Amino acid sequence: MIKIVDYGVGNLRSVQKAFEKVGYTASLVSKPEELQGCDLLVLPGVGAFDRAVYNLKQRKLWSPIAEHLKAGRPYLGICLGLQLLFEGSEEGRESGFAQFPGKVIEFKNITPVPHMGWNETVWVNEGVNLSPAAVEIPCYYYVHSYFPVPADPDLTAAYSDYGGRFCSAVRRGNVMGVQFHPEKSQFAGLNFLKKYCEGVLNYD
Repeated sequence: MIKIVDYGVGNLRSVQKAFEKVGYTASLVSKPEELQGCDLLVLPGVGAFDRAVYNLKQRKLWSPIAEHLKAGRPYLGICLGLQLLFEGSEEGRESGFAQFPGKVIEFKNITPVPHMGWNETVWVNEGVNLSPAAVEIPCYYYVHSYFPVPADPDLTAAYSDYGGRFCSAVRRGNVMGVQFHPEKSQFAGLNFLKKYCEGVLNYD
């Protein structure tokens, strides 16, 4: 079962609908006990890093998510859900899940910020080519002012360019985070969700 964590940050119904459009049932959960029996945990989010950490801890969701990540079980972080995989962010003082080494930094020396709109995204690691076609560079929809800088370059699964190249997706095994919003990215976004689910979920 796919479970989307509702911690008061972002429009989760659009994420839920996107999974439904590619043939997967996804439920919204907001209590720690509801995370049990989860085949794929999805953590979306927009807004401030520290507020997200506070909300997750206040609702007692932080520890079960951390345990899920530590076990290497399927996880998809979207936007802020990607940033929380890292050790911390320039945006705030709180620590992230530290699943991946590195930090999240702010776009500098470029305007406008936030980076908002469609952007080409290049998948780079073998086995995570989730583009619509091998000869096509997909465009996804972005809304963000910060982006991850992995300490291990092998974590980078995709990159985009906005005043310079930045990491726009990370992956290690079943744990993945994307800076773009697949639920707002039309065909390319739905195709990404479909291929990701096919890769990490083993349904009969």
